[in-house]
Amino acid sequence: MPASFRLLASTGLHRGDREYQQDQVLLLTHARLHGCVLGVVADGMGGRSGGRKASDQVMLTCSQLFERYDPASDDAMLLLQTMVQEAHTVIRLTALSAEQEPHSTMAAFIIQPSGACHWVHSGDSRIYHFHEDRLLHRTRDHSYVQTLVDRGDLTELQARSHPQSNILVGCLGATSAPPATPHHIAQLQPGSTLLACSDGLWHYFNAEELAALLQALSPRDAAESLIRQARARAGGAGDNLSLAIVKIEAL
Repeated sequence: MPASFRLLASTGLHRGDREYQQDQVLLLTHARLHGCVLGVVADGMGGRSGGRKASDQVMLTCSQLFERYDPASDDAMLLLQTMVQEAHTVIRLTALSAEQEPHSTMAAFIIQPSGACHWVHSGDSRIYHFHEDRLLHRTRDHSYVQTLVDRGDLTELQARSHPQSNILVGCLGATSAPPATPHHIAQLQPGSTLLACSDGLWHYFNAEELAALLQALSPRDAAESLIRQARARAGGAGDNLSLAIVKIEAL
């Protein structure tokens, strides 16, 4: 990241109206390289303890691999793909030993010291890239309703309230290999914001609302406001929710 830029960041995590927390969120700065950041959101599924074990494994795998990562010589996208594959393998092994069926989504991004950004996602946790109050790109969910939207059978608004909106067509821990859809941003600009979040959050907002709120507030205030609004809109039936926000500002 050029010296005239700085990163402002925050995370948020809330149990919602569920009995237990299965979401996990991670925001790590590289131990040896200034300006290199990893963000990860994971939404665990599979019984009281199974889902939490799955999301915990995602966090552990990602942090261990990131610790060994050298931005000067290693391929960031290959690292993210490896995180998906290795976390998936560990979750599958956990399922065999515990006779549970743990699964997890994953949405992860790496910001390079140069200002480049890579991300990958599996399942229906999302990453959004905004510039000021405009959405530039977001992940497409690996879900049943997303296939209906892509086919033109549903609008985005209809998909959010569809009775089968929680059915995934791919994630970590399933019997088939997880999808791992990549995306690359050549250069993050001042005024850009990245938001990674689970469906417990994005379900309650359209992109325009997210963009306006993220532009107006600091990452910490935005995280608190988004959680507060999502909780209010859930009306006592809210899922776990998690988010990581990174804003790029000129000094």
